[in-house]
Amino acid sequence: MTKTQRQHRIGELIERERISTAAQLVTRLQSEGISATQATVTRDLQELGTIKVRDENGVRRIVTATASNFTHAPLDHLRRMMGEWVVSVESSENLVVVRTPPGCAHVVASALDRSALDGVLGSVAGDDTVLVIAEERRGGMSLATEFRTLAGLDDTPAGPKKDK
Repeated sequence: MTKTQRQHRIGELIERERISTAAQLVTRLQSEGISATQATVTRDLQELGTIKVRDENGVRRIVTATASNFTHAPLDHLRRMMGEWVVSVESSENLVVVRTPPGCAHVVASALDRSALDGVLGSVAGDDTVLVIAEERRGGMSLATEFRTLAGLDDTPAGPKKDK
């Protein structure tokens, strides 16, 4: 495992779990088969810009200094961003394609990532398109329906209109 991969995993751990010491991190990493000394983890924490704080429950924990909040962005923020910027939502299997005006996809992707919606593995933003990967159990169709609702779009996928 590279230093970058280890530091990424450390970042994930301190974001998701209450970890208050480098020793706890070493133990947690070892449980995943990642070998690192306490000195190495301490250096990683410094390079990641972490600090120790008391969380909302008064428990000491390590967080990144840039983290302004221990909770995910509220659903209302995602609803506002999607309502303002999303023009269409389509799905296929466990993928969802969200279309925005040019230059706006990163705004929607950031809101999606920070909202931590259930069943979302991640997103990739281009200029006017966000590709969202849904967990298999959730499926793209279900997620697309939720996205259309959040964006205030009707619940029908965009696509070519058929003449009658």
